[in-house]
Amino acid sequence: MEFRKTSIEGLIEIYPRIFGDARGHFFESYRQDIFAQNGIPFQFVQDNQSFSTAGVLRGLHFQNTPFSQGKLVRVVTGKVIDVAVDIRPNSPTFGKYQKFTLDASLQNMVYIPEGFAHGFAALEDSIFSYKCTNNYNKASEGGIIWNDPDLNIDWGITNPNVSEKDLELTTFKDLFSKI
Repeated sequence: MEFRKTSIEGLIEIYPRIFGDARGHFFESYRQDIFAQNGIPFQFVQDNQSFSTAGVLRGLHFQNTPFSQGKLVRVVTGKVIDVAVDIRPNSPTFGKYQKFTLDASLQNMVYIPEGFAHGFAALEDSIFSYKCTNNYNKASEGGIIWNDPDLNIDWGITNPNVSEKDLELTTFKDLFSKI
């Protein structure tokens, strides 16, 4: 596997080694010892999967302490624009984000540590897979509105299909105005 660090501490893009032939392909999507050797020594306790049609935008979501989650994300089928926003107040990259194109044909993944808001936009019908380091807790969930004017994220789609719940999320500035 190839582990590519980004400009934001702890955020890592991963490309597995794919073994293919006329029958198809095989790859390891997770191996604890190799991940630990590459700066991801965390135990995953919950797996989630979603299906989104092209044009769906989910996020930006996070879990507050003590239920903060690190996530290993990838698409099983399809292609998405994946976004991680640093919401760690003491981080030098607080308020910055990184975008990735997760593509099932590449099988690339992203490790998103605790302290990030996360979302994605489906460029194609997509099955999205998440491995999480902590269990989901409804009372600890939070979010930032997808079209936040200060973050100004280009999601790569026009007129996204966004849930009612996500349309009610607050702005980054409103969420962190007391910091």
